[in-house]
Amino acid sequence: MKKLVVATGNPGKLKEIQEYLTNLAIELHLKPDSLEIDETGTTFVENARLKASQVANALGEWAIADDSGLEVEALDGAPGIYSARYARSDRERIDRLLDELGNNTNRQARFICAIALARPDGAIVASVEGICPGEILYTPCGTGGFGYDPIFYVPQEKQTFAQMKPEVKHKISHRGKAFEKLIPQLRELGIGDW
Repeated sequence: MKKLVVATGNPGKLKEIQEYLTNLAIELHLKPDSLEIDETGTTFVENARLKASQVANALGEWAIADDSGLEVEALDGAPGIYSARYARSDRERIDRLLDELGNNTNRQARFICAIALARPDGAIVASVEGICPGEILYTPCGTGGFGYDPIFYVPQEKQTFAQMKPEVKHKISHRGKAFEKLIPQLRELGIGDW
């Protein structure tokens, strides 16, 4: 079984990533809290690569990292890489976004997830990106999920992320699409084979 260090201190993120890799022989571990990584990249891909490389290099282990967020067309791509830092809480982030959009009729948005995999020497061996297009509602709808999920509406599903059953969101989300691209690359590298 291959050990992979997830470049996060968040147990929820580790659990989420594990759900995408359940059919692979991979043992995931959180990075140590003492290992701080500054996200200095200007894109999701840069940040994912930076986190994976630094964690792998510091620990001498294979590492995986993701970086994701919401881009809103009418806000010139904001909140973008600052999605998690847009305000202090999910509710405040949603309120700020809706306030900045106001009555703008262009509600086009997309969630993006970048994932990077690094060898123990820090070299990046895989990097993928998944995108889920959607629209921003005028008011939140649904109680599931987290973050911007209650205002992110996916027209093809006729639901917000917060209204979807977890298995549906798991499949169509930006993270689901990114892992769909990554898993064949993991297998090509011999990672996760039984």
